[in-house]
Amino acid sequence: MSLRINDDAPNFTAETTQGTIDFHQWIGDSWAILFSHPKDFTPVCTTELGYMAGLEPEFAKRHCKIIGLSVDPASSHGKWALDIEETQGHKVNFPMIGDPELKVAKLYDMLPADAGTTSDGRTAANNATVRTVFLIGPDKKIKLMLVYPMSTGRNFDEVLRVLDSIQLTAKHQVATPVNWKPGQDVIIAPSVSDDDAKKKYPGGWKTVKPYLRVVPQPK
Repeated sequence: MSLRINDDAPNFTAETTQGTIDFHQWIGDSWAILFSHPKDFTPVCTTELGYMAGLEPEFAKRHCKIIGLSVDPASSHGKWALDIEETQGHKVNFPMIGDPELKVAKLYDMLPADAGTTSDGRTAANNATVRTVFLIGPDKKIKLMLVYPMSTGRNFDEVLRVLDSIQLTAKHQVATPVNWKPGQDVIIAPSVSDDDAKKKYPGGWKTVKPYLRVVPQPK
C-alpha cells in the first residue's frame, strides 16, 4: 500500500518499550510523530533518538506525542536506550515500537511485501528504507512524510517547525512561506476571498500579487 499525505495513518497493535499499544488509541486527540529506524545500535540513529528525547518537551507543548520504531524486538530497544542516554545525554522517555516481524514497516510502505517476516539476519543496509518520519494529526491522517538516507541524520528542528506551521494553518486558514519561522509573516490562503480576508484582517495586508497576500502571523 502506497501512502500519501492526507491518507489515513494505518492502525496497528504492537509491543513497545512501554507495553502493548493500539496506535490510534495511543494517539488519542493528540498529534503524533512516528519515526523509524533500520536497526538498533546504529550510529546515526543513536544521535537522532537522543536529540528527539531532548526535544520531547517542545513537542509536548504542542500537544504532540513521539514514538519511535526499529525493526528489532522491544527488548533490544531497552538496551539501546541505555547507550543513547549515555552518549547523547538525554533519556528516551517516549515508547519505541518493536517490529521483529516487519509488520509495521510493511504496513507503512517502508519495506516491500516480499521482505520476509523476521528481522533476524537482516542488516541496517537491507532495512535502509525504514528511515521515515510521519507526522499524524488528531484526525489520524498523515500530514507530513520525510524520508532520509541512512548516512544523513534527520533535522528534527525542521519537524518541529513544520508542526508549528501545520497547526497554525489549520487554525487560521493561512500558509507559511519558504523558510518561515514562528512569528514571521504568513500568506493568506487562496481559499479565503478578499471580502472574507477583510473581516479576518481588518488591519489589511500586503498584496504582492493577487494570489500572494502577506499578513502578520495571527496570534
